This record gives sequence, structure tokens and C-alpha cells, in this order.
Amino acid sequence: MTIRLVDPFSRAFARMSKALFRPFDIKKWFVVGFTAFLSELTDCGGNGGGGGGRSRGQVDWEEVLFFPQRAWEWLAENPVWATAIAFGAFLLFVFIILCVWWSSRGKFLFLDNVVHNRSQVVAPWHEYRKEGNSLFLWMLILSAVVLAVVIAYLVQCITSLQVLYETTSDMTTLILPAILMALGLFAIMLITGFIDLMLYDFMVPIMYRNRVTVGKALQKFMPLLTSHFFSFIGYALFYLFVIVVVVIAVIIAGLVTCCIGFVLLALPYIGAVVLLPVSYTLRAFSVEFLEQFGPEFQVFPRPETTSPAAESPQVPAAT
Repeated sequence: MTIRLVDPFSRAFARMSKALFRPFDIKKWFVVGFTAFLSELTDCGGNGGGGGGRSRGQVDWEEVLFFPQRAWEWLAENPVWATAIAFGAFLLFVFIILCVWWSSRGKFLFLDNVVHNRSQVVAPWHEYRKEGNSLFLWMLILSAVVLAVVIAYLVQCITSLQVLYETTSDMTTLILPAILMALGLFAIMLITGFIDLMLYDFMVPIMYRNRVTVGKALQKFMPLLTSHFFSFIGYALFYLFVIVVVVIAVIIAGLVTCCIGFVLLALPYIGAVVLLPVSYTLRAFSVEFLEQFGPEFQVFPRPETTSPAAESPQVPAAT
């Protein structure tokens, strides 16, 4: 089995061109763009100074390393501000939960519109309630696990650097450990991004096709991932390359339009509509890539074929 990258991307681009430009329908753009906006709701988006204390150079290590303790002490001394900050954090937490829920359902809305080349919101919103709620719960669990790992890692890193800071007189010895710890954090984020990409780009289409929850989709996808791991690594790298090209194109377009393009993209819903050709192509690309692994992963509907016997004209029997 030969797994390709360019061919499925070309087919995805052709699907996007047909759906959005032949013919061009501004109403369809705004409807499908809204589902893309919902789908992407949860996608990502030191003190310098010269030297006090024992710090040297441009980094005030004492301010950086002991900021958490000092922030906690300040909150303890200012209960009114602590209460206001806690209430604001609670509201932010509730808003994030709502965004995760909307995004979980929106991923199925957007996929449904791409698969069937249509622009619907209400019908797929109700149709894929079970799948969307399952994805919502898994995204909450995954987010909680990642947050716990990151917090534990940062606490360990800061504690280690604090001990090193207090036992050395040469602040340059902190630079290499800090760089290595930053690389470790980057590795955690890289792994998290890969898991998120696999969940959205492949497990969601499997859930959509088979009308199953995340758990059952995971049982079907994991053997595929383990047996074709490097193919999916290649997909992730190709995906990253496309994103880099898009970012460069957006920067150039923003500069050419005297930053008007940047303003449009900064508006959440409008930005999703402007970038709809990109998100549409990438959504179709993941499905086209997945379908290479066999008919059990076919998501796009195939045109109905008529048997040759049915197509052949009926010849009257000779008398």
C-alpha cells in the first residue's frame, strides 16, 4: 500500500475550488465559515533589567524564579484583589468549557458540510449530538491531563532552578539548564499537538462515518496509527509545511493591503470566513488521506454506479 501526500492534497484542493468558487456563493461562505469558526474555537491562538541582587546580564533570575512565591504572597496580602482575580478566573474557566463544547460539536458540523458540499448548521448540530458530546468529554480529559503534566513539569523546573540559583555564584550556569527545560516543555507541546491533530483530523472522521464515540473510534484508529506511524508523521510534517506557507502568504497579504488584511483576520468570525479556503482544503485533505487506508475508512460519498446490465438497452426478442 502506497500512502501519498500530494495526491490527496490535490484532490482536497479541487474539492474546495468546486465547493467555494464554482459557483461563488457568499451566503454559503458565511454559513460554512461559521461552522469552521466553531470548529476552530479551541485551536491555538521575563523581566528584562539590569541587575539587582545576584543577577547578571539581561536576565533578573531572582525576579523570574521567585515570581510564583511573591505573587502568592501578594495575593495573601490583598484579599480583595485575590477574590476578584479568582472570580475572573472562574468566569474564564466557564467560558473555556463552553468553547470546548461548541468546538466539539462544530467539528462535526464543518466536516459534514465539507463531506457533502453543503451549508447547514441546525440539522447536523442535532444529528451529531452524541458524537459531539463524546468528543467534548475526551477533550476535557485530554486538556486536564496536559495541564497537570505541564504544571508538574514547570514546578519541577522552577524548583530545580531555584536550588541551583541559591547554590551558585555564577549565574551563567543557569542558562543551559533553563534552555534544556524549555526544550522539554516544547517537546510536551509537540506531542500534545500531534495527539490533537490525530484526534481532529482522523478520529473525528471515523466517528462521523461510523456514528461511534471517541472510545470506539480510538480502537479502530490505534492499529492503523501503529502500523503506519511514519505515514502519519509525514502527514503532520506536510500539514506543518502548509501552515507555514499560509502564514507567510497571510503576512505578505497583510503588508500589501496596508494591514487591512491583518484587521480582517483579527475579527474571529470574519477571519474564519476569509481563511475558509484554507480550512476547507485542510479538512478535506485529512479525509482524502485517511481514505487511502481502505474502504472501511471511506468518508466522502461515492457517485452511484449503475450495473452494465441495467444500462444496456433491452432488445426485443425475435418472433
